[in-house]
Amino acid sequence: MLSVVLATYNEEKNILKYLSSDSIRKIADEIIVVDGYSSDQTREVCEKLSAKVIKTTNKKNFHINKQMGLDMAKGDLVLQLDADEVCDKNLVKFVDKLNKKIQVIKNNNESWETEWKANNPVAWEIPRKNLFLGAWLKKGGQYPDPVIRLYINGFAKLPQKDVHEQMVVDGTVGWAKGHLLHYANPTFSDYLRKFGTYTNFKAHQLNEKGLQINIFNTMKYMVYLPLKTFLMMFLRHKGFVDGIPGFVFAIMSGMHHAIAYLLLWEIKENRKYKKND
Repeated sequence: MLSVVLATYNEEKNILKYLSSDSIRKIADEIIVVDGYSSDQTREVCEKLSAKVIKTTNKKNFHINKQMGLDMAKGDLVLQLDADEVCDKNLVKFVDKLNKKIQVIKNNNESWETEWKANNPVAWEIPRKNLFLGAWLKKGGQYPDPVIRLYINGFAKLPQKDVHEQMVVDGTVGWAKGHLLHYANPTFSDYLRKFGTYTNFKAHQLNEKGLQINIFNTMKYMVYLPLKTFLMMFLRHKGFVDGIPGFVFAIMSGMHHAIAYLLLWEIKENRKYKKND
């Protein structure tokens, strides 16, 4: 049995592409959607497409909602996707073949999980193609961009500590065939919206760690880390191969550090103001 799980928030447009007839929906035994109180028609669209929808609040870390859905999955094989990701045909074939193989073994052995873990991967990294400014990025550290999203139920979970994190796996990790097509940033406006979300989350992380505003940290986060990130992505990882999209992506990736630091500064100043008010 295959369970497909995703968390959503105002993904009405993306969800139609994700749950299209050419997607993983054709082979999924159950689809679980954990929705963070969307204000658009996301939940209604998912319900019409036979998904089980759980309505909840938006958490500080979106992975909390993802894990909520993973905990509800009943399938022996679980695939976690984002609403802006589509499985290509090769990935669908790989997952379908794997699911059928598991069912054959399960039917012949009640304790199949132990035997499987001893001889096979319990989770799989899936290579991902990322769209940015109308181009599929090939370099700059953005391909193959493997993510652990497919696993045997009970052998993996999300740490729920960071925006960008991999699943923690109890066992061997394999490599899936096919790709996830990641339509994360179909427009630059979409990118900026997510840029704001990620940098704000990072600012609060830095605040929780007790990072201080001083000349050393200002130089580090405003100059050193942005420059280092840009040079690593654009030169060392050959982001220049992707042309202007590669250049812009490297620049903006470096700016994550500077903007997060400035937001941290704002957090601290706001707290000072409240104390003195």
